[in-house]
Amino acid sequence: MTTAIEREYGFAAAARILGLPESKLRYWSQSGFVGPSLRREGRQVYSFQDLVSARAAKELVELGFQPAEIRKALAEVRNKLPSVNRPLQKLRVAWDGSSLALVEDGVTYEVSGQRCFDFGLSDLAERAAEVLALASARPEAKAAKSEAAPDEGAYHWFASGLEKEALPGETAAAEECYRKALASDPGLAAAHTNLGGLAYRRGDAGGARARFEAALALDPEQPEARFNLANILYQQGEVDQAASELRRVVAQSPWFADAHYNLATALERLGSKRQAALHLRHYVDLESQKPDAENTWLGEARARLGRLGSRAAD
Repeated sequence: MTTAIEREYGFAAAARILGLPESKLRYWSQSGFVGPSLRREGRQVYSFQDLVSARAAKELVELGFQPAEIRKALAEVRNKLPSVNRPLQKLRVAWDGSSLALVEDGVTYEVSGQRCFDFGLSDLAERAAEVLALASARPEAKAAKSEAAPDEGAYHWFASGLEKEALPGETAAAEECYRKALASDPGLAAAHTNLGGLAYRRGDAGGARARFEAALALDPEQPEARFNLANILYQQGEVDQAASELRRVVAQSPWFADAHYNLATALERLGSKRQAALHLRHYVDLESQKPDAENTWLGEARARLGRLGSRAAD
């Protein structure tokens, strides 16, 4: 029998479990603050540990901390635990009234390194089980709406930027929203990434590169920024560096199909036909699982793979 801790949760289910609006969870994920670590059939899903991390983030925000402040404190955690790239996704972070603390393997420590106190997870597991049972009984159930007033800070401006960007002729307005988001939260890496995308689309490759590099300085694990930076490097003739960046993307995010495709292109240009074929196979495998699997790029990748297959041993 599968327990709540062994299950996986979409954004809607996670929102009900945590008592947060789904839009808030999506914002946290896009901004690199805290989000789902798993991917199933092209969808991002939360593990139970991801829920633990998200609840910890919620508790800190409810205590009045801004995500930028939390990120700054977590930078200290990374210095003390360099193997932990995203503490909120691997550790439970909490506030005991006087100091920021983190939990690793059920034991809690202050950021200073002193032992602090422990937390139980049974209440979260019970809540998750309740939501799963409700979803099974009423599949049409929707995520509960938050009664809290919408934020007027980084979250508000970043979300507004996404809305504007989706509308024709609103590029300048979208840029202004992202800039206001950064003014509210200078640590918002995703805003730099989106500004980089807008700069690239208007032909400013240099400005785009600077934005992607700024995003990665804030959040080295953000795959979108690194993927976009690699594409610019490739176009500027820095193929070795582009391949290096794309290797990091697929290592961090093996589900990122386009990164496999572009890495194959760079490797083929560098003469690494065997490795290029390997990443083309990954691309074909990932794209073939999508509902709209048959597309021009997939067909082209299969043709390239066929050509590489006969030369990969060269």
